[in-house]
Amino acid sequence: MREQNRNLAVRVVTALVLFPFAVWMTWLGQHYFAVLIAVAAALSAGELVWMFEKRLSPTGWLGVLGAAACPIASWLWTEAGKSFQDWAGVVGAGAVVTLLATSMLQRGDLAQAPRSAALAALAWGYAGLLPAAVVALREGAGWQWVVLLFVVTWANDTLAYFTGRFLGKRPFAPRISPKKTWEGFWGGAAGSVLGALVVKVLFLPRLSVPAAVLVGAGAAVLGPLGDLSESMLKRAAGVKDSGKLLPGHGGLLDRIDAVLFAAPWVVACALWFQR
Repeated sequence: MREQNRNLAVRVVTALVLFPFAVWMTWLGQHYFAVLIAVAAALSAGELVWMFEKRLSPTGWLGVLGAAACPIASWLWTEAGKSFQDWAGVVGAGAVVTLLATSMLQRGDLAQAPRSAALAALAWGYAGLLPAAVVALREGAGWQWVVLLFVVTWANDTLAYFTGRFLGKRPFAPRISPKKTWEGFWGGAAGSVLGALVVKVLFLPRLSVPAAVLVGAGAAVLGPLGDLSESMLKRAAGVKDSGKLLPGHGGLLDRIDAVLFAAPWVVACALWFQR
């Protein structure tokens, strides 16, 4: 078996194992789902910090713990009926103070302290706040909308991969990801829209066809942007994958980068169409 086909087989098997588990945990919801997303956020934040620093400094650990806290806070926020929303500014200010204070514990060249602080802040925002949006989607709109998020992004990734592999000719973003093509982009876009329509029929019958198409179209743009953004970070760090956690996929961040970017869009759609 050719190396490329072997990697594809491993990738497919990994996806077939992970997808049912993700759907099951999504269906369970509550603290089970929040904890799962918090673990994913912590692992993703750790991968992000490790890509650039090859270690977890005190500031790096703060980034990991802060990222993990975001999905849990999102769930608690929903459970409390947003009664403690007035504390959001205090928490944010406290996080900044803690981040800068922890940076003083950084060993080595003091000039690296602001860089580590910025990296931890990026871990909070990228690997923490964006996963928190997935928890908010589950608690606020229901498990069906989270399945919709998963399907439109993973269908996009799958069809983009095969369309680009067999039909791809015109580079999409050669500076960041030379293998991505416009043919792959349009194939992925078709996958997002078709996936949204399938979920609409199976789980969201009250969602109109135009609304489902709109959800899929937004994910068709934001998913690839998420993938390219993570590719940019990997190129800047000089690594091929964010990690080695998932066979055939690389790191966890490699697998969920599109989901993270599409999540706020799907949340916005859920809020609008469920008014």
